Amino acid sequence: MKLTARVTGLLLACQASLVAAATDLVIATVDNGHMIEMERLGRQFEQTHPAIRLRWVTLGESVLRQRVTDDVIGRGGRFDVMTIGMYETPIWAKQGWLVPIRTDADYDVDDLLPAIRNGLSFGGQLYAAPIYGESSMLMYRKDLADRAGIQFPERPSWTEVREAAARLHDPARGVYGICLRGKPGWGDNMALVTTMANAFGGQWFDSRWRPLLDSPPWHAAVHLYVDLLRRFGPPGSTSNGFKESLALFAEGKCALWVDATIAAATLTDPRQSKVADRVAFAQAPRELTDRGANWLWAWALAIPASSRQPEAAQTFIRWATSRDYIRRVARDQGWAAVPTGTRKSTYRDPDFVRSAGFARAELAAIETADPNHATLQPAPYSGIQFAAIPEFQTIGNQVGAHIGAALAGAVTVEQALALSAQDADRALRKAGYQ
Repeated sequence: MKLTARVTGLLLACQASLVAAATDLVIATVDNGHMIEMERLGRQFEQTHPAIRLRWVTLGESVLRQRVTDDVIGRGGRFDVMTIGMYETPIWAKQGWLVPIRTDADYDVDDLLPAIRNGLSFGGQLYAAPIYGESSMLMYRKDLADRAGIQFPERPSWTEVREAAARLHDPARGVYGICLRGKPGWGDNMALVTTMANAFGGQWFDSRWRPLLDSPPWHAAVHLYVDLLRRFGPPGSTSNGFKESLALFAEGKCALWVDATIAAATLTDPRQSKVADRVAFAQAPRELTDRGANWLWAWALAIPASSRQPEAAQTFIRWATSRDYIRRVARDQGWAAVPTGTRKSTYRDPDFVRSAGFARAELAAIETADPNHATLQPAPYSGIQFAAIPEFQTIGNQVGAHIGAALAGAVTVEQALALSAQDADRALRKAGYQ
């Protein structure tokens, strides 16, 4: 009895010592559902890694971008793990601001979808590990479309989408023809508008880095965008981003929606969507071309060079973005909750395929998104819904504000695009591109 008590005491003392000496790992993350779930499951990580304590800093997308950008550029060391995307990863890796991700055989880096892995790499080395990946696609109410005799091909045109929005618009019954992002920002309205411009044959810059924002393809795309939301969109569209549009569709208020593929899991989950059994999917609309018609993005975990705990950060990232983590979420919350768009094995799992009616459309969208050939004419930049240059974040936000003003009726589309071209030209000249 005394020996047992002594051993128990020693074990408790050791455990207390480990807790007291635990490494604090500070994680900056975005306030979306998958990251909230990761924070919850992080308690299981702490149980199996008692020497590491997770400290979460959860922020809205715009605030997160600004905080992590300031920290990584200033080498402040405030965060040990950062949630960043495909835009930042190669740019920051090139500057030496990120630590390469170290993987092992258990992690199986070759299981990552090539489009996602390549977008988070620089010089053939992974610099951020994907939490989830996405493209964009058309999500629509099949019951309403069937009733109206509308059948969408696998990849419809924007002309077909506009015709369907007009026919399905029924605000008297609480259903709007189409929901689209209207909130200004390079990752908000411009993510969609850029893919529309691509589909109409447009691009941000020509081979001499001259802005093409005041060109016929951009005029056609933005006129259509403004017309769709003003005539067939919900009230307050200028304030709607991904979250707001997701909520509207899940409530049954949108007939059509072009946005991130990641929304499909929520929309088909009866616990979260009133129209779970009435949603269908098609590829993002094309027009003159399907090049750049659907975007490519991933939220991912990266380690800044200024991290105070890089080894603990590597351990956590391997755990949080592994195949085992996806299975853990499935066991805990069901397949509807798993982070998709990252691994080949997810789409080969019969349980996932059986439960996810959107799986084929989502995978097709991701696999057809090509950041290196995203425009009809050759462009000097890579990227689909963004141009992968450091100056784009500022330029994209400025253009997003002008197009938001056009949607609100404060300026005309012509004025918005002329101002956008002027701002972009000024920024590129200042940066030495021209």
